[in-house]
Amino acid sequence: MRKVAIQGIVGSYHDIAAHKYFGGEEIELVCCDTFEDVFKEMHQDSNTIGMIAIENTIAGSLLHNYELLRDSGMSIVGEHKLRISHSILCLPDDDWSDIKEVNSHPVALMQCREFLHRHPEMKIVEGRDTAGSAEEISRKQLHGHAAICSKFAAPLYGMKILEEGIETNKHNFTRFLVISDPWQADSLCRPNKSNKASIVFSLPHSEGSLSQVLSIFSFYRINLTKIQSLPIIGREWEYMFYVDVTYDDYTRYRQSIDATRPLTKQFKILGEYQDGKSTL
Repeated sequence: MRKVAIQGIVGSYHDIAAHKYFGGEEIELVCCDTFEDVFKEMHQDSNTIGMIAIENTIAGSLLHNYELLRDSGMSIVGEHKLRISHSILCLPDDDWSDIKEVNSHPVALMQCREFLHRHPEMKIVEGRDTAGSAEEISRKQLHGHAAICSKFAAPLYGMKILEEGIETNKHNFTRFLVISDPWQADSLCRPNKSNKASIVFSLPHSEGSLSQVLSIFSFYRINLTKIQSLPIIGREWEYMFYVDVTYDDYTRYRQSIDATRPLTKQFKILGEYQDGKSTL
């Protein structure tokens, strides 16, 4: 049985992504309040795998998670892209006319903005978690409250679904990274079977330094699928660059890495893994 640490509780999108990624395998969830706690669990038990959200097609990147990943020393061994579809849930005895307050994570509330605009009678209250809002309403029997979360949380917490698919944009996907202790990484994804990598580096504060790196990737026909810059605290106008690349020739990819490394500072490969599939 695999032990998987997630941010959130049973019925959360992290829970759904973990079960989708590992298919029919039996997994033991370690539910954490924060992403920092996910990494703490992994450091305490090297066999624990982590599942963390890294970007959303609407809300953008989770910038803090990039820093947590880099500082943790953990390796990316896989990814999963999950279609995010929100539902509004309430207690079984409540109905539309009873709902006076809606609770959820602020990102989920933002993604349902048009739906909420159509219901100005509902007070919007931010919570720490989507499924956690449903669990709290159920546990405290908060009549007149509703939660925005996945429909899969409804049977788990004895809630009723008032409406499904309330997100504004139906092309709403979150990309989750699967991470592990580096000593366990090869058993989960062999690098020479990979077709995607995540790397991070800083650059000399000189003209054309980034374009030189990008030119090398272009020369070796390595496709950049994402580039994200984050400021280096305490070093004005210097940045860490987080780059995702895909490739169909591992040897050529490694040649591009060897050519790139001398042009950079603090160069690190965060993981080499299989490009993740999208699921509903």
